[in-house]
Amino acid sequence: MEKEDALNALAALGQETRLDVFRLLVKAGKEGMTAGAISDALNVRPNTLSTHLGALSRSALVRAERDGRSIHYSADLATMQSLVTFLLQDCCGGNPDLCAPIANLFTTVSCSDTKGL
Repeated sequence: MEKEDALNALAALGQETRLDVFRLLVKAGKEGMTAGAISDALNVRPNTLSTHLGALSRSALVRAERDGRSIHYSADLATMQSLVTFLLQDCCGGNPDLCAPIANLFTTVSCSDTKGL
């Protein structure tokens, strides 16, 4: 991931509603959710949600796929993984023992761990 891409992703997540949308889509999994379902779940007006989904899509944190007349949005976990990798790339000044707690956290996270998001 390039620095500019990381900045765009962090900026997109640095807003309360967009962070809530991303976390909701992580919970929804691969099948994602329609904009209407997201709007209902978070009690966000559709036109406001559209703006937030656009920002998340431009930062590649959210994917949109057309399914007939509906659009399903889903979290792009590969982009999130790239962002976290970018942030931790030079972790602990080359001393891997110091990074072990962080590295172990990422190897133990599973889908069941996202239920509390």
